[in-house]
Amino acid sequence: MSENRYLVPMSSPEINKDDRQAILDVLDTNYLSIGPKIESFEDSVRTYVNSNEAIGVSSGTTGLHLCVRAAGIQPGDLVLTTPFSFVSSSNVILFEQATPVFVDVDPLTGNLDPVLVEQAAKDLVSGDLQKRSRWLPREGAEYNGKLKAIIPVDVFGQPADYDPILRIAKEHHLVIIEDSCEAIGAEYKGRKAGTLGNFGVFAFYPNKQITTGEGGMVVTNDNHAAEMIRALRNQGRAPGDTWLQHTYLGYNYRLNELSAALGLSQMSRINELIERRQKVADRYNQQLTKIVGVEIPFISPTTTRMSWFVYVIRFNENINRDRTATKLEEARIPVRPYFLPIHLQPYMVERFGYKEGDFPITEDLGRRGLALPFSSTMTEAQVDLVCEKLADCLNC
Repeated sequence: MSENRYLVPMSSPEINKDDRQAILDVLDTNYLSIGPKIESFEDSVRTYVNSNEAIGVSSGTTGLHLCVRAAGIQPGDLVLTTPFSFVSSSNVILFEQATPVFVDVDPLTGNLDPVLVEQAAKDLVSGDLQKRSRWLPREGAEYNGKLKAIIPVDVFGQPADYDPILRIAKEHHLVIIEDSCEAIGAEYKGRKAGTLGNFGVFAFYPNKQITTGEGGMVVTNDNHAAEMIRALRNQGRAPGDTWLQHTYLGYNYRLNELSAALGLSQMSRINELIERRQKVADRYNQQLTKIVGVEIPFISPTTTRMSWFVYVIRFNENINRDRTATKLEEARIPVRPYFLPIHLQPYMVERFGYKEGDFPITEDLGRRGLALPFSSTMTEAQVDLVCEKLADCLNC
């Protein structure tokens, strides 16, 4: 079914005349790659989250990858992370030939369970092979690497429970790379998402709170690491290198000026955009509580500001999620399962031998979760229509 056949869009970026003019203004300059707009965009994000450094990159994935490099993660190293996420949070570990070590999640938020993180960290740093093997993939090569880092993911715009994770990281000398690609503007106990670990990464895909089309941003208080990340994103050119001189093995992970100009324009009204998404979520919460068998998203007391990325409901066990999704599609309402567990992706199964039952909470959330149409541009009438169609599908 083509997108224009749907009664409401699955998502929609909010682009206004100022955004369009910002892009046109760049076309009147000599800068289309790294130039003044990316510097201004970086300054706006740095100021917004109150970090020392902000580095614009071509996507959230590339930002995470650069953080893995800057953290010194080597082939064979181990990194604790979540199987309930978009695949990039694990892929960036594999890019460096390190091993993602999955820990199951909190059944309410879908974020990393700090109790399991603590147990995994203790076991993995011990010399007890039996304890270590409890957390490592069951198939494949020997895993003798050292535990180096934790990559929590702020799922759907809600920060993970960072205070216990920070304590665990400090105790075991681990780096925290905060995947806040879905959570710019969110707050954990009054502290901005993205600033809670050693590194934080935001993403600006068209369905995010603000968009650059494609793009991302790394934030950190580590000035030395920031210098390295800036070099790595630009083919490994360090400060002082000439055009064809490269200190590091780097990448073309640059953010272009057109994207940066759009991001800068959107940052000027980020709080307004987040507030509009909150109103849409509030309307969904109000309407969906009337439908039996539907669980609305749980917001933890530690989340002092939610920054809604997507709106994901969960069905009770007696409701077939996939059958309901098919009915909604037939009713011209677009929906998406959210998330498909990373450990059950074909390439992860092939590489590590994971199987169903390895991470039961993640698998349960993956079976029951469904993302409904959501964006800051949705009207109350559109939300009501989605809820009406959902109720009809469940009753038929």
